[in-house]
Amino acid sequence: MIPRATYRLQFHRDFTFADAQALVPYLDRLGISHVYASPITTARSGSTHGYDVVDPTRINPELGGEAAFRSLVATLRARGMGIIIDIVPNHMGVAGGENAWWNDVLRRGRESDYADFFDIDWQERLVLPILGAPLKEVLADGQIRVDNDGDTPFLSIYGEHRIPIRPEDHAAARSVDGRAVLFELIERQHYRLAWWRAANDELNWRRFFTINDLAGLRVEDAGVFEATHALYFRLFGEGMIDGVRIDHIDGLSDPAAYLHRLRERFDAISQREGKADAPAYIVVEKILAPGEALPSDWPIAGTSGYDFMADVTALLHDPAGEAPLSQLWQAMSGADGDFHEAELTARREMLSWGFSGQINGCVAAFKALADSSDAGAGITSAMLRRAIERAIWVFPVYRTYGPDAPPSDASVRDTVRERAARFTPPGEAQVLDMLLEWLAGEGQGDATLRSEAVRRFQQLSAPIAAKAVEDTAFYRYGRLLSLNDVGSDAGRFGMTPDAFFDTVAARAELFPDAMLTTATHDHKRGEDSRARLAVLSEVPDLWRQRVVGWEKMLGQSGSDVTPADRLMLYQALYAAMPDGLASNDRDGLLAFADRVSAWQIKALREGKRRSSWAAPDESYEARCTALIDVLLDPDRSSEFLTDLGEFIGMMAAPALAASLAQTGLRCLLPGIPDCYQGAELSDLSMVDPDNRRPVDYALRQAVLEGEAQAPGDAKLHLIRDLLNLRRDHADLFASGGMERLAVRGPRAGHVLAFSRHNSDRRLVAAVALHLTPELIGKAGPVADSGWWGDTMILSPGEETHLASAMFEKLPVFASVDIEQR
Repeated sequence: MIPRATYRLQFHRDFTFADAQALVPYLDRLGISHVYASPITTARSGSTHGYDVVDPTRINPELGGEAAFRSLVATLRARGMGIIIDIVPNHMGVAGGENAWWNDVLRRGRESDYADFFDIDWQERLVLPILGAPLKEVLADGQIRVDNDGDTPFLSIYGEHRIPIRPEDHAAARSVDGRAVLFELIERQHYRLAWWRAANDELNWRRFFTINDLAGLRVEDAGVFEATHALYFRLFGEGMIDGVRIDHIDGLSDPAAYLHRLRERFDAISQREGKADAPAYIVVEKILAPGEALPSDWPIAGTSGYDFMADVTALLHDPAGEAPLSQLWQAMSGADGDFHEAELTARREMLSWGFSGQINGCVAAFKALADSSDAGAGITSAMLRRAIERAIWVFPVYRTYGPDAPPSDASVRDTVRERAARFTPPGEAQVLDMLLEWLAGEGQGDATLRSEAVRRFQQLSAPIAAKAVEDTAFYRYGRLLSLNDVGSDAGRFGMTPDAFFDTVAARAELFPDAMLTTATHDHKRGEDSRARLAVLSEVPDLWRQRVVGWEKMLGQSGSDVTPADRLMLYQALYAAMPDGLASNDRDGLLAFADRVSAWQIKALREGKRRSSWAAPDESYEARCTALIDVLLDPDRSSEFLTDLGEFIGMMAAPALAASLAQTGLRCLLPGIPDCYQGAELSDLSMVDPDNRRPVDYALRQAVLEGEAQAPGDAKLHLIRDLLNLRRDHADLFASGGMERLAVRGPRAGHVLAFSRHNSDRRLVAAVALHLTPELIGKAGPVADSGWWGDTMILSPGEETHLASAMFEKLPVFASVDIEQR
């Protein structure tokens, strides 16, 4: 059941199981073994992503329901293929009145059978922050009334929300007369209607990040686990799925315990079905900090590949470009060139106002723990708040695991102590030390209270990291936007081939079947956009000259947009400009402008500097989108468009070489290569929803069959060739060892070479790196043979391969030999 290669599909009502079924022959010819599906359970009506699950017990009827799913699986099985599904154990969608479990909690409160399904603090009524203003103001505006669904009354709010009324108030609800009586009725409910702006401060249930529409589940409870996973176990037992990808593993109370329980349940099904040799394939969505290892005791195949995407992207960057690009960013933004300072500011802001309710609960839990021992005597809630805040400001990883952190977390504690020293108030260092001891499962105090306090910290540090880094700092810091993507640390500019190979080898040792991906439904920029940007690190002076020239062309036209936002916009335009879009193609440029404007507004609101989702600055947003309209107008900016087009053309060969290099590594290194929908051709997408646009599969099938050409077709053909090489030599790729191959000669620093081998076969593979100065303005992605000189790769037995011969047609080489032994 371990995949050979996966293909990610985003299901929704406009792309159903039937649509996927029609693609199975194409995916098979491409070399894919498993469809990797977005969540298939019933999500909120019209959901375009499926993560707002409202009923995990049945397959989404908008996708075709169970019958259509079975038909898809039958077609896959007929070709020896399988399917992995994305599951969402951390949260459920609770907006729109479609979640029966949540509605029952609202209706019956603490007495509901589902009251303990959700992570609710029942010391007070459940806070429901759905009002556009304080309650009395909404009542005065007549926006709340009692309606009836048959004989069952409910609160209708704005004509949008249908909120249940507790059964004992049904009679009274039917005879409500006047605002005061309605107010009294509302105040008797198991929930408290609140202004949406109060959510950050008053919410008494765990949500997904800062999204009030997604409520956290207590999947650590055995009953909740079984109820929310019953469908997955049934599908696995019936041979309908081969495994799962677990969304947001860091949101769970105890990820390790959850994964062990999940593995045990799947293994028990395998044993019962007589398939003990075919365990479920399990991977997790996990963000790893540079140098952080996935816990080795997790019974899974590995991550879904964000760590590989970050590493291979860093490999494409030339470290020599860091200083000049940092200087350009500082000159235009006026900001410090250090990303980690931007991250620190974002963490402080998010913690101060985005998660006030959660940090209050965390402080209270640690105060109870402190009070349970003599060592904690005299420690005040304010002291604990300061220690918790400062630890989270500088926490180097998303979270620790379990009440007893593994020994490797000693480095985390040392890092927190070192980084927090400049913020810790005089005389309070021991409070921080005590906090870190508790997080490591040490220190004095009641064990049960410690577990609860540590849980609250761990479920706070992870969302703070995600919101502060990916959803805030990445939209503020614009040195080079290819570094600002899911799983990446924008403070790590590049990665040497040695460091990259060491990371790959370490992952292969512990998790040889982890996914390897370079594009996802979460990415900020498509893999080919990142490749375009990455090559700028090799020619930073050329990029600076271009930016200076564009600033002169723009003159005063963009003066009401900050220079920092202009620099990030230039990068966005360069990275995402569709291949072949002519500078006088008015309709094409207009369509592109619409896409860039959508990105720009999201970037401004996520950055929370000039605008935000909570308080949009529509005036500034309009100035930014007006600038986009100017820059992409062939009448007003013909000089800019011509120059931008020429620059993209100049950099096309280097960008393609970088793209093919990352594709080759994804398909040849140990792990399971994953292809995101449509990214087998040129992927110049921007952040969602742009990266989830409809895919032209007719074009891709025509390219695969040699009946058409399209931008990125060299990548598609390379994927086909390498994935079919994996199919032809499945055992070699599934279990073959790996070793680095030596490279000698004048261009040795431009080659990463390795071999993979088993008992009778050997793969020799190599990719060419950092070819930009040699390829600028050229037609193809390969350097001239003379440039390589006598650079050569030494494979086992001292057999040599000339780089000029290996990279004659592509910057990727792979050859499998059958050895006689």
